[in-house]
Amino acid sequence: MSQTIRVAALQAAFGEDMAANIKTVERLMRDAAKKGAQVILPPELFQGPYFCTAQEEKWFATAYPAATHPCVQAMQPLAKELGVVIPVSIFERDGPLYFNAIVILDADGANLGTYRKSHIPDGPGYMEKYYFRPGDTGFKVWDTKFGRIGVGICWDQWFPECARAMALMGAQVLFYPTAIGSEPHDATLDTRDPWRRAMCGHAVSNVIPVVAANRIGTETVGAATQTYYGSSFIATHRGDLVEELGRAEEGVLVHEFDLDFLDRHRAAWGFFRDRRTEFYR
Repeated sequence: MSQTIRVAALQAAFGEDMAANIKTVERLMRDAAKKGAQVILPPELFQGPYFCTAQEEKWFATAYPAATHPCVQAMQPLAKELGVVIPVSIFERDGPLYFNAIVILDADGANLGTYRKSHIPDGPGYMEKYYFRPGDTGFKVWDTKFGRIGVGICWDQWFPECARAMALMGAQVLFYPTAIGSEPHDATLDTRDPWRRAMCGHAVSNVIPVVAANRIGTETVGAATQTYYGSSFIATHRGDLVEELGRAEEGVLVHEFDLDFLDRHRAAWGFFRDRRTEFYR
């Protein structure tokens, strides 16, 4: 029998009440698990509003050590109860250092470790360099109960090197939690379609499924107001969108992939056989 994996993406709006946000994720997580999902991806920094639209020092108080972050502590027993893998996006504090990070919880609730976002954006509406140091973990993949997964965080999703590095380490599915929407410096700029195309390109070039989870709604942080365009999706190894949500709807996406088929198909395409690393320096 072929090895399969059933993946899910969650899409929702979030506010300043962390406990309420956790309850929202838990509710959607239970819905996804009822639909058979085994690896369930919530959006980036679901602990609160996406605060990087403004530079306000008060938000540093919402960072916690990875192991004791309230979102991690809430999701651990849930992962064990539902028997699912959860990549938990958090604002991490490590002594005097702050990171945008992911904690991977296995299906028994075990903490498999942390990945810290490698690429940190700095522009209107996405001023993350004020809050986060560039990640120091390097790209990572995780052997979970249901398969070997790779997880990048938001801005990481635009970089082909990130996807390729995780694929070279044996990732079978790529996951990208994100918070992306309007561009405050240009009201006419809509990045939704390029955002999707970039990740679908990773899917094609690495013959690997891609799962993206975004937030929705309009948030005001300080004087900054930003609207997030949702459009979460699951793409096949061909880059075809097999599951997708709209710009404003809360919901859950679930899809199953045959990992044995993907492994054979990836070998048959020869992308990894024909790489010429001597020319890539």
